[in-house]
Amino acid sequence: MHYLNQIKITQVEERPNDAWFDLSLRQIREGEVRFYRVKDFLTGNWLFKTCSDKELTKVMVKALKCPPGKRFAQLEGKTMVFQKSEIEGQLYDVISLTHADESDRLHRKIVYSAEEIPTTIREHFRTMPYEEATGKRAPGKNWVTISKADDEKSMITLFLLERAWTISKVSPDEKMETISQRKKLKPQVPLYVRPRIEREIHAKVKAHAHANKTGVSEAYRSLIESALRS
Repeated sequence: MHYLNQIKITQVEERPNDAWFDLSLRQIREGEVRFYRVKDFLTGNWLFKTCSDKELTKVMVKALKCPPGKRFAQLEGKTMVFQKSEIEGQLYDVISLTHADESDRLHRKIVYSAEEIPTTIREHFRTMPYEEATGKRAPGKNWVTISKADDEKSMITLFLLERAWTISKVSPDEKMETISQRKKLKPQVPLYVRPRIEREIHAKVKAHAHANKTGVSEAYRSLIESALRS
């Protein structure tokens, strides 16, 4: 199964005219801002903000909300910047991968060779040497990804692949196997049957609430706690 198909990215808000602070320039910039909710099968749920600077032809991707855990907490507020390349309509990102040490502290490592680029990135994104993408040389900048200037979902996916997947404690294969096993264990209930089951459950809960002279919410809680103890 194609791993990237398991990353669900949904735009939830668009602001055609907004502003943000550009740390690299140390100034307020204006442009288009969008917010995206992301459900990543491997790492969890995210909230991203993208800031599109048409004047400078670059897009900033910022993680506003991350999955729980010590490692992911360190990515909250972190950004990736996609800048104008020599290829018309394409932006580049210098590939650097996040790693966690034995204390779960995060570090970034620049990719020096094509072999160091994760397979998922190599297979699904265009990569090339920094000099070829920009027409110039710069110390510590070796390989980049290339994205369409208006494809913010791909940029968010690259943030996940470079920053989050590399610090996951389980591999994509392991997570997909877990998901597969859960589906096998979960009883398959036809969609047309579910409303009837829900009505019957609610009726039993109401009867329990009436018999015990409690509210429906309290009855639900009581029955769940009883089931957990059994």
